[in-house]
Amino acid sequence: MRIRRRSFGDFVKAFFAFVALAVLLVGVPGALATQIGWPLPDGVPSFDWLQQEITVHTFLNILTVIVWLAWAQFTACVLVEMKAALSGVGVPGRVPGAGPSQLLARQLVAALLLVGATAASFTPGLSQLGNSYDANQKPTVAAAQATPGLFAQQQEQASGAAAALAEQASHAAAHADAGGSTAKQGDTKYYRIQPPEGRHHDSLWEIAQRHLGDGRRYKEIFELNKDRVQPDGSKLSEASLIRPGWIMEMPGDARGGDLVEMPDEAPNVSPDVQQQISDYAQSGDHAQGGGGSGAQGGGHEHAGGGATQVSVPDQQRPAHDTGHQQATAVGAESDSSFGLPEALLTAPLLAAGLLGALGRRRRQALWQSAFGAVGGRRGMEPPTPSGDAQDVQDALLVGADPEGVRLLDRSLRGLAASLAEESRALPVVYAAWLSNGDLHLQLAQPAGKPPAPWQQGQDQTFWMLSRTDAERYEDVDTAAPYPGLVSLGTMDDSRLLLNLEAVPGIVSLSGREADRAAVFASVAAELATNGWSDRMTITLVGFGADLTPLAPNRIRHLEDIEALVETMEAETRQRRGALGAAGHDSVLTGRTGPAQHTRWAPHLVLLAAQPSAEDAVTLAELAADASRLGIGYLVGTETGDLPGAAWEMEITGEGKLLAPLLGLELDAQLLPVAQQRAVVELFVEADPERETDGPANTPPFLVDISEQGRPAVYARLVGPYEIIGLDTPDGERSALLHEALALLLLHREGVHPRVLSSALWPRGVTDDVRGALLDRLRIWLGTDPDGTPRLGRDASGRLTLAKTVVSDLDVLRSLYHEATQGRGVGSRAVRGRLLTDALVLVRGPLLADRPEGRYRWLTHEIVDAQLPLLVADTGLALCEFHMEKNRAEKAIEALQAALRTAPADERLWHELLRATHSTGDSERLIGLATDLIGRSGARGLPPRTEALLDELLPTWRDAIAATG
Repeated sequence: MRIRRRSFGDFVKAFFAFVALAVLLVGVPGALATQIGWPLPDGVPSFDWLQQEITVHTFLNILTVIVWLAWAQFTACVLVEMKAALSGVGVPGRVPGAGPSQLLARQLVAALLLVGATAASFTPGLSQLGNSYDANQKPTVAAAQATPGLFAQQQEQASGAAAALAEQASHAAAHADAGGSTAKQGDTKYYRIQPPEGRHHDSLWEIAQRHLGDGRRYKEIFELNKDRVQPDGSKLSEASLIRPGWIMEMPGDARGGDLVEMPDEAPNVSPDVQQQISDYAQSGDHAQGGGGSGAQGGGHEHAGGGATQVSVPDQQRPAHDTGHQQATAVGAESDSSFGLPEALLTAPLLAAGLLGALGRRRRQALWQSAFGAVGGRRGMEPPTPSGDAQDVQDALLVGADPEGVRLLDRSLRGLAASLAEESRALPVVYAAWLSNGDLHLQLAQPAGKPPAPWQQGQDQTFWMLSRTDAERYEDVDTAAPYPGLVSLGTMDDSRLLLNLEAVPGIVSLSGREADRAAVFASVAAELATNGWSDRMTITLVGFGADLTPLAPNRIRHLEDIEALVETMEAETRQRRGALGAAGHDSVLTGRTGPAQHTRWAPHLVLLAAQPSAEDAVTLAELAADASRLGIGYLVGTETGDLPGAAWEMEITGEGKLLAPLLGLELDAQLLPVAQQRAVVELFVEADPERETDGPANTPPFLVDISEQGRPAVYARLVGPYEIIGLDTPDGERSALLHEALALLLLHREGVHPRVLSSALWPRGVTDDVRGALLDRLRIWLGTDPDGTPRLGRDASGRLTLAKTVVSDLDVLRSLYHEATQGRGVGSRAVRGRLLTDALVLVRGPLLADRPEGRYRWLTHEIVDAQLPLLVADTGLALCEFHMEKNRAEKAIEALQAALRTAPADERLWHELLRATHSTGDSERLIGLATDLIGRSGARGLPPRTEALLDELLPTWRDAIAATG
């Protein structure tokens, strides 16, 4: 293998770049100053000057001014590019109106730095540490040959990884089949179906929920007992048809007091029932152990020892991490009339990342709007999606698995922290498998004994962490060790995440262009929004220009391979030099060092279009050492024959991701173009800088606030949860019905049934249970006097509430809107009354007394940010109303009432300081300032608050110091 060093051509390019920069930066202003002089007038122009004749000298002066401006703009571009190149942190800023100029500056600076001692990239990466490049660079880059067998070392590593991944796949499948059950052999138990209590009938789901801890395990009970003769002579043939008095054999890990009985140890039942249990224990093949193992094993088999593909709708237990969306996908065909995009329903990690990023974007827009950061949008309501965007948002809500993302992130960071405490380096991880909540890491090579609670897998190249142990991890202050992990698909209930930055070479993806695009979009979206990384750069080449809104700080788009090669050559050189200067073998070593949060971030390149033969060779050269540098390449190809490809994959038209070398056949994770556009639309609509036409602050649901508008059902959500107009349901379902009603009240635009079930049962639920709850909710809410049900469905099948079902939040929004944009605008008396009535409704935070463990769906909502802002706006408006008549005490009372719900709103404190100052009581103002300082803690007062105090009471510091 030949070693590629800096060529004579590189030095020639650098020389000419230096000359060009010198001419443009120094020569141009020098020539202007000496040959033409200062073009602007020496004094203030008079009216006579404007009437002078326009001569050739006048035109020269105008042109000179234009040249000076162009020179200043180009100089700014050079400074911006130099700063980004030398620091290696952040994407270079854009100089306004300097597209071609900045591109020229970038190319000249790149050519100059390619051979310099501080070669740095124009992409986020490693900071240059000052040592010379030659002293630290290692001659490890092999020249690519245009043959399938190039890079013998990388191919050898890939072959070893192939066997390991194949073994890991079979191990994960076997683990999935085992189901993670802790049942002991021979520990057989039985349950007798109980008679109905009132209108409540027992069901296999509820039995599994009570005694197995997971209602989705009802199929295990069904498989153990189907077609066995019951005491009344009938048989269990359908899971939904069970009768009181029947006996159910239970899995060995069943628990639940004296309802679950051993056949010979049932002291709390009659002798007749003991005999029935004993007779039942001898019935069927289960007595000989012939039928139960399959049920407890998970309900699916492997044929011929190979991996069997398991379709998502048939899953009834947790798949991979937590995968609750797979259980909620049961019976998806029944919802086909208003179905949701399956691609996002079956991508829990991707959906969680997108949902979290979307929520942050909407909150940012809400705060900027409230504080007047964007003109004309103060008090805006977030836009309500419609059409495909609404379907995609619902799919994100159903499919997202934030708990799985949290566990994955904590587990990986916890592993990094444990290794750092033992002064051990992070091992190179090629891939991760999430199987039934357990996390399996596949290492590039043995790395010794894993730190507790991690355990060694089937050999020394596998580390495993059970879900139970992962849940014990807490947040740790350490860098994300493997931010390049990205989901590719599932196989036998196990989700594969490939570590793109660790692959020894290029990962190639072949297949039809549309299928490849869906894979690339999925990878790009998950990398941009995932919750297990800190910083990274994602470079998209030849596709994805519209994906930038997902994460503008992470994603950047290049038009062609030429620009990519130029950028990555600089990036590769810079990273080699920086690693050598820091004394690290790879970026993994640096991530456990003192600068772990600011350096060694990955750079992942996604190239969708097939490169030419020459470009492929160049990319292969760059990728030969990329895994050590934290750079990963995923490259599309039409033929599957790509020089330098360490791992080759193919996406089929049926959505299968094939990797023959690795022995894998996955159900690919995809983001088709329709869903991609809808996701981008959600992010664009939530952009705080987006310009809108017309007012955007109208509440989604306005109620009649007159006496004639008295609702039939009134729910108080702002503060403790109360419902007026309905009887309280009896039994365990009361909490579920209340929670369902709260969700519907907060979404007057409608709620998809699967979104509702996902919110109430985050771990999944079947259609029959969901349907039963909706029936009970419909009966509980009742009908209006005209016979119209208060719970209905719109044209898209979403659940909606009648206008006669109202919450205090609806009334609060309507009162504020009427006071500030309706009748209150023209009448001061009406405005004061409406604002006062609105503030009286505020009794505390939203759903203040909600039970622990319930209402987890609120974490996906922004209403908890909207409500404090709405209350603050109401308090500020009422304060202004009173201050117009110099009623300071009334204004203070209104502000203090608003602060009980929005204590962190700086605007309320500022107006409270002003209102208190207007009373003329300096002691009272000093007391308020002291209270503010105590609330601020170690951070101190915000600058604006401190400046306001300086304005109102210049001696406040001395006064507070004197009072201690």
